[in-house]
Order: sequence, then structure tokens, then C-alpha cells
Amino acid sequence: MQRRRSLPDVLAGGVFAVIGGVFVVGSLGYDRGTPLRMGPGYFPLLVGAIVAVLGLAILVKGLLAGSDLPFEAVPWRAVVLVTVAVVFFGVFVRVLGFVPTSFVTALLTAFASRRVRPLTALAVAAGLTMAATLVFIVGLQLRLPLWGW
Repeated sequence: MQRRRSLPDVLAGGVFAVIGGVFVVGSLGYDRGTPLRMGPGYFPLLVGAIVAVLGLAILVKGLLAGSDLPFEAVPWRAVVLVTVAVVFFGVFVRVLGFVPTSFVTALLTAFASRRVRPLTALAVAAGLTMAATLVFIVGLQLRLPLWGW
């Protein structure tokens, strides 16, 4: 009987294992301290080790108990719109203000799905903008202009 492998799980597990390993190696240059008095290298070491172990577990699962599911087509519309939204927010948040930038960012990410209707996207963007404003501006007192300069 031939063993099936899941290429997506093997690739994803490998990527996570490599990223976790890079964080572990990068954290070795910092003082780790002790669990009671953590140094600057403690948290990256811990998170990197956890990510690497989980990545290895996913990789092994993909090798041993995979499925015959092939890769699906890459949703380029979603990839491009989410990337544009993140870059837009980073570039324009101090120029346009938090509220309009958050609204446009949420609107762009809502339109990443082909199934969303314009009215639904507007409602989602308005709700996310209100929630983000309450959390980051009111709750955490982030010092960003609400409506531009």
C-alpha cells in the first residue's frame, strides 16, 4: 500500500519550521535571563521554538497522513487587495487620519472576496472602523489623528 503525502502540509510545515528556527537562532544573540527575570531573548526563543515544533509536526503529518488534495488556484484578487490595503494603511494613516484610513483599508479587504456585496462591504468597513477606533484610539489611547492633520 502506497503512503499518501499532502504537499501543502509538507510545504507549510517546512516554512513554519524554518521561520521558527530563524527566530531561535536570532534570539541566541540576546540575553535570555531566567523564567522569573526574562531577558530580551527569552520571548523570541520561546515563540520560535514553539513555531518550529508545530511546523515539524505539520510537516510529519503531511508526510505520514496526507491526502490527495492538490493545490487550488491562488486567489490573486485577495492577495493583491489585502497587500494594497496594508500598504495603504501604513502610508496614509498619518496623512488622512485613523478613521478614513481604517475605513478604506477595511473596505479593500472586504472586496477581496468575490462573494461580498457592496452594501455588506460598507457595513463591515463601518463596523470595523468603529471597533478599531474604540479599541486603539479610545481604549489604548494611540496618538494618531482621527481625521488627518
